[in-house]
Amino acid sequence: MAPNPSSGAVQKLRLRYTKRGRLRFTSHRDVARAFERALRRAGVPMAYSQGFSPHPKISWVGAAPTGVASEAEYVEVQVVSRVDPQALRVALDQALPPGLDVVEAVQAESGSLSERIDASRWLVELPGVSAQTLRPAVAALLAAESVEVERLTKDGKRIMDVRPGVVTAEVLDAPPGVTSLTGGTLSTQVGTSGDSTGPSEHRKDESAAASGQCGILMMVVRQLTPAVRPDDVLSALRVVAALDPPVPAKATRMEQGRLDDEGRLIDPFTLDREARSSGAREGGLAGEPG
Repeated sequence: MAPNPSSGAVQKLRLRYTKRGRLRFTSHRDVARAFERALRRAGVPMAYSQGFSPHPKISWVGAAPTGVASEAEYVEVQVVSRVDPQALRVALDQALPPGLDVVEAVQAESGSLSERIDASRWLVELPGVSAQTLRPAVAALLAAESVEVERLTKDGKRIMDVRPGVVTAEVLDAPPGVTSLTGGTLSTQVGTSGDSTGPSEHRKDESAAASGQCGILMMVVRQLTPAVRPDDVLSALRVVAALDPPVPAKATRMEQGRLDDEGRLIDPFTLDREARSSGAREGGLAGEPG
């Protein structure tokens, strides 16, 4: 007999997935819909909420903004019968479109996943901006105590201070002959707003690629309220150093986690892996599913 989806959840699983390629322009709402469809196609025994309009018990943690790529997005799902995390990862990955790739699944052993994430590491590529130009701009940002920028929201324009959110920022040297660390080579770029480039922007991109210049900014940003996004940091560089890239930048979230005392990010799945490993050693659970 199939499990009753209205029964209480017996297991919580945590997934890390990516958002790559053109799917970086997909809104979080559409990503959530894609996951719900994939969970149904994969036959995952989802737990559902109670009430007039039940919905699957899925919890999202710190979803990346529309228009940016990510190698470290997180979601939790609850099920009414136990499943093997690795089997879930494979089945769900096959049911999702290319670009949304489930790269790891663990059983939630304790605590809250959101409490284990308070910062992100971002890689931002700026075609047409040399490292020599980018470095003093980043130094000016780090030297400032406060950098206010204007952000357009659904409720209108608001002023926010970017500087408290930036923990570290450094300019990387791209290997010789490489103009992009995440895409291999620069071709047509698309702006972080999600709008495709037109013919004139395409010509600018070709010119930037031909110049062989691509500033690579790696930064760790705290997840404050409101969140400081990569485009806010770029606006701050414009404020402190009049840095105005000739073509839109490409931002990729490389990892998320909790900052330790030395400014490093702790993988949010570490405690789950350690608890599971310890339980397997003490209770002989190594061969038990999920």
